[in-house]
Amino acid sequence: MSNSTPSRIRGIVFISLFGALFIAGSFIKINLGFTPVPISLQQFAIMLAGGLLGAVYGFWSIFLVVGLTAIGLPLMNGSGGIAQMTGPTGGFIWMFPVSAFLVGWTTDRIYGSARKIGRSRQLLLLIAMFAFGSLIMYITGVPWLAHVVDSEKYDTIAGALRAGMYPYLPGDAIKAVAATLVIVALRPVLPLIRPASRIRR
Repeated sequence: MSNSTPSRIRGIVFISLFGALFIAGSFIKINLGFTPVPISLQQFAIMLAGGLLGAVYGFWSIFLVVGLTAIGLPLMNGSGGIAQMTGPTGGFIWMFPVSAFLVGWTTDRIYGSARKIGRSRQLLLLIAMFAFGSLIMYITGVPWLAHVVDSEKYDTIAGALRAGMYPYLPGDAIKAVAATLVIVALRPVLPLIRPASRIRR
């Protein structure tokens, strides 16, 4: 058995675990009524996947769930299939794996080879969580929502922003703060999850 085999097995295990965390987060949701976009813990799980697993493993942990959902498994919100990918929340779902990758990529560069970071870098980490774990999803999510929803109230970009972005920003900020605190606490004791050879200062 090569030296890289245990690392690959560990990577597969953590990809599976964080994929399961993402699935669980998708089932914890609150429907607001005035919008087809529910509040869920999906973004929080994505932030943790990228921040703790790094760009590569974080991407795969989310991409595999999205891919399996696309082929019909009811892994996200209890439903699956192409309809899930092309429904009102489809624009957000497409961005999930990209979000995990970017969160992991920026987190790895904020940490470099260090296991702990100071307050200034913790602030950078928080900004990265909010920017790449939240705001980036609205780039595709809001236009797609405006395209799909058949409502005079929400079928414009301005309407989609009111329905699919503005109400969620306070919660997104709270998720970013919580994810930052968890990552700062856990990353020093979980240094072997990520493929170390990919980390650069």
